[in-house]
Amino acid sequence: MSKVTTVWADRVLRQVVGWVKVPVETTILRIFKEVSDAQISQFEALTHILRGQHWRRLLRSGKSKVGVQLVQWVDVDSTVDTVCGRQEGSAKGFNPKKKGARSYHPQIAFLAESKEILQAWFRTGNAFTSNGVVEFTKQLLAHLPNRMRIIFRGDSGYFVGDLLELLDTRGHGYLIKVKLKNLTALLAKQNWTAIKGQSGWEQCAFQYRCGGWSRSRQFVAVRMKQPKQVTGPQSELWDTTEYDYFCYVTTEPLTPWKAHKKYGERATCETWIEEAKSQMGLGKIRTNQFLANAALFHCAVLAYNTVRWMAQLSGNKTLCQWEPDTLRTYLIRVAGKLLTGNNQLRVRTPADPLYPQEWDDWVKVGLLA
Repeated sequence: MSKVTTVWADRVLRQVVGWVKVPVETTILRIFKEVSDAQISQFEALTHILRGQHWRRLLRSGKSKVGVQLVQWVDVDSTVDTVCGRQEGSAKGFNPKKKGARSYHPQIAFLAESKEILQAWFRTGNAFTSNGVVEFTKQLLAHLPNRMRIIFRGDSGYFVGDLLELLDTRGHGYLIKVKLKNLTALLAKQNWTAIKGQSGWEQCAFQYRCGGWSRSRQFVAVRMKQPKQVTGPQSELWDTTEYDYFCYVTTEPLTPWKAHKKYGERATCETWIEEAKSQMGLGKIRTNQFLANAALFHCAVLAYNTVRWMAQLSGNKTLCQWEPDTLRTYLIRVAGKLLTGNNQLRVRTPADPLYPQEWDDWVKVGLLA
């Protein structure tokens, strides 16, 4: 928070926005500590409202039809945010990098096409990956266009019957990695066929009903041969072939191999989470109060989305691909001079930027705002 106040204490920024001075960090933090549960809900709703306005503006400008497309892939994932201390709401839970350390466990939904955050929840550290995912998805669907069908893509932590039932009932789809205790034994019984052009790979598809489900669902799987080294005079008597299995439950008409490759695309979702955490401060600005931390978390979500939305409005494909830090380096942290003549405030910047087309497109978004 001290860095935030330092940036906004800059004389040029204060004159541009008309501020006399910037509150000190303790004052800003005190304001955040007065946030209520209802205001956190308003933060979540604000993200949806602004996104709807942005999608309509994109459509009117002809820059994108993301808001009117009938099918969209949505990547949902959770992330561990380790804390140093005993902040309210932090707890010991799943933490692969620092086992036993206290953390928060936010849950985030990304739109695969545009990399924007559709919805985010700030959760306690002992929340399991799928905790509240049904309510999370209901809230997400309520704020998306009714005509839009989403395809929920998630890891094995989201292999939850109630979630699949909700998506089936609402007419949406899913591609989720399967997590079952008897999965290897179940897959070993299936009829496998070789995948054309993929040496050592086999695939299968079958219907299966897990305990507690109201009906069976489509499972697809691939496996890769892993030769096991067995040495000795009787090694030829041993079955030396082992397999790595990859199994998914899905509603989409994809071959098992295509489903496996499509699921692999969600790896970029983890990259976007790291961008939001390390480059936009998502969950990194903290107080000792849970609701204040949740409010700061949602401010970071809005900041991340604002950068994404500006890049989309520019119509520049390069800007849409750049990370936030890249945008800062080449388009924001640039040399300039504030001119105050003729009762106007103008910022003069270098005439030969390193990326002239990206600079012009980025500035044009601000001028048209």
